[in-house]
Amino acid sequence: MNLFIQETSELVESTVPLVEEETQTVFDIILSGDPSGTVIIGILILLLFVALYIYFERLFKIKGSSKIDDKFMLQIKDHVSNGRIDAAKILCAQENSPVARLTEKGISRIGSPLEDINGGAIENAGKLEVYKLEKNVSILATIAGAAPMIGFLGTVIGMVIAFRTLAESDGAPEMGTLAEGIYTAMTTTVAGLIVGIIAYIGYNHLVVKTDKVVHQMESNAVDFLDLLNEPA
Repeated sequence: MNLFIQETSELVESTVPLVEEETQTVFDIILSGDPSGTVIIGILILLLFVALYIYFERLFKIKGSSKIDDKFMLQIKDHVSNGRIDAAKILCAQENSPVARLTEKGISRIGSPLEDINGGAIENAGKLEVYKLEKNVSILATIAGAAPMIGFLGTVIGMVIAFRTLAESDGAPEMGTLAEGIYTAMTTTVAGLIVGIIAYIGYNHLVVKTDKVVHQMESNAVDFLDLLNEPA
C-alpha cells in the first residue's frame, strides 16, 4: 500500500508543470515601460556621465594646481634679494602653478608702485587663475538642480499615461499593468535624485578644493608683497 502511494505521488509530481519565477531587473522594467520613461532615463544617464567626467577632470586639475615646492618662496626671495630677476622668472616658469604664475606676474612689475603690483598685476592674474580652476564647474551645479526636475517630469508623464490607460479601459483595469506603469514612472524620479545628489556632492567638493587653492594663492601673494616691502 505504501509503495502504491509513493508511486502515485511521484507520478503526480512528474505530471505537474514546474512554475518558474520570473525575475526582472530595474533595466528590464525601464525598457518594458513607456518610451517616454526610457528617454528620460537615457537623458539622466548621459547627465551622470557628464557630471562624473567634469568632476574627475577638474579634481585632477585642481590637485595638480595645488602642488608647489615648499621652498619655492624662499628661492624667490633669494633671487629677488640678490637681483637675479631672470632666475626668479625661470623658477616660476618651471613650477607652472597658479601660485608661480601670480608670482611671475608680480616679478615682472618690480619697480612699479606696490599698489600697481597688488591691485593691477597680481589681482587680475589671480582672477584669471580662479576662472581657469572653476572652468565647467558650474555645469555640475546645473546638473545637480536639473536632474531631479527631469526625473520628476518623467514621473508626471508616466502617471498621466497610466491614468489615461485607466480611463480608457472598457472593463475593470488590470491592476498589475497599472501598478507596473506607475512603478516604471517612479523610477525616473529615483534616477533623477541619484544623479542630482552625485552632481551636488561633486560640485561642493570641487568648490572646497578650489577655495584651498585660492587661499594658497592669496597667502603667497602676501608673502611676495612682504618681500618687496623689506628694506634693501
